[in-house]
Amino acid sequence: MMFSVAAIAVLVTMVLTIYRAIKGPTVYDRILAVNAFGTLTVVLIAVYGFLSGRPEFLDLALVYALINFIGTIAVSKYVEFSHMGRPSGGDELGDI
Repeated sequence: MMFSVAAIAVLVTMVLTIYRAIKGPTVYDRILAVNAFGTLTVVLIAVYGFLSGRPEFLDLALVYALINFIGTIAVSKYVEFSHMGRPSGGDELGDI
């Protein structure tokens, strides 16, 4: 019973993070919300594995956590350095 309530609480929190991912004022808030959604998905997979009596779901949760982490780092790097090779019109090249 307690794990069912935990699963429902995780689902409610996932809905709130989706709202933040859509509404987020900056791109970094959206990236953080998607990362939080991935982390909550890992928790939900683990809780579901416990509820269904299938411990192999923990392996799936760990793989998903690694993919979530690497994906978040990759997207953050892309957003930060997506202007490489192109002048951005800023002060780093002077007023051209």
